[in-house]
Amino acid sequence: MVNELKNIKEEILKILYTAKGKIISGVRLSDALNVSRVAVWKHIKTLKERGFDIESRPKGYVLLNHDDLLLPFCFNKEFEKKTFHFQELETTMDKAKILAKNDAPHLSVVIAENQTTGRGRLNRKWFSSKGGLWFTLILKPNTPPVLSYIYNFAASLSLSKSLRQLFDVNVSVKWPNDILLNGQKLVGLLSEMETRGDMVEFINIGIGINVNNSPREYEPKAISLKDVLHKNVSRRLILETFLDDFKNRIQPPIQTISCHQIIEQWKEQTSTIGSQVRIETTETVIKGLAVDVDETGALMIKDKTGEIKKIIYGDCFHT
Repeated sequence: MVNELKNIKEEILKILYTAKGKIISGVRLSDALNVSRVAVWKHIKTLKERGFDIESRPKGYVLLNHDDLLLPFCFNKEFEKKTFHFQELETTMDKAKILAKNDAPHLSVVIAENQTTGRGRLNRKWFSSKGGLWFTLILKPNTPPVLSYIYNFAASLSLSKSLRQLFDVNVSVKWPNDILLNGQKLVGLLSEMETRGDMVEFINIGIGINVNNSPREYEPKAISLKDVLHKNVSRRLILETFLDDFKNRIQPPIQTISCHQIIEQWKEQTSTIGSQVRIETTETVIKGLAVDVDETGALMIKDKTGEIKKIIYGDCFHT
C-alpha cells in the first residue's frame, strides 16, 4: 500500500512535469490515476508539504518551476536509472556510501533537496539551504587508488566549464576542491574512497552548489548564482550539463596521460596559482605563494625562506 501511494504521487508529479507549466485539472488527474478527486487533492496537499512547488488554481493544478525538478524521470534514459532523489537526508555522502556498497552503478547520482548534517572538508559543517544543488556522484572506475585523486580535479574542471558555458560567469577553481565566483565560495567538493585489494571499489564525490539559495546568512564568504544573476536558474540544467561533460572527460578509464591533461586544463581555470595562500591541516598551518600544481595534484608553495614545499592535502585559503 505504501509503494502504491508513493507511485501515485510520482505519477502526479510526472503528469504535472510533462505539462510544462500548463494547468492540469483534478478531473484529468483523477481519470489518469483511477482515484477520486478527493484522493488527488490529498496527494497534492502532501506533495506541497514536502516542498514541491505546486499551485492550486480554479481550473486545476500547475507545477511551477518545472525546469528545476530533479526527479529521476526528468533526466535522460541513461541517468534516469542512476538517479536517486530524496527530499531530505542527513547527507548525500552517507546515503551514497550505502548505495555504492549495494551495487549502485558507476556514475550514479544521489540528490537531496535538503541535508540536515551536510559536511565539508575536515568535518566542517556545510549549510544546505533550500534552493541549492546538493548531490553525490558514485564512481566505480577500473583504476588503482594512486590515480583516484584525478576524479576530484576532473569534477571541479567539468563543473567550472559548465557554469561558464551556461551563465557566462567568471568562475575559477581553488585548490583542492572549491569553485569561486567573484572570489567567494560558490561550490564545494568532498571526495571519499574505498578500495578492494589493489583497486578502487568506489569513489564518492559530494558536490554542493549555491544556486538559488542565500548562503550568506550562514557563511558570509559564500555566494550563489542567484546573487550574481539576480534570478533563479534551473538546477537540473546545471546538473545535466555537468554530468555530460564529466562523463566524457573520464571515459575511457583514466590513465596517466589523461591525468596530465586534466591537471593542465584545471590549471588554466585556477585562481590559486599565483596567490598568497594559507594551508590548514589538522596538524599545522603553512603560508606562502602558490607556484604550481604538479602532476599528482599536489600544491607547490614557496614559503618566506624561498623553500618550495609540496602540499598533498589541507584546506586552502587565499590571503
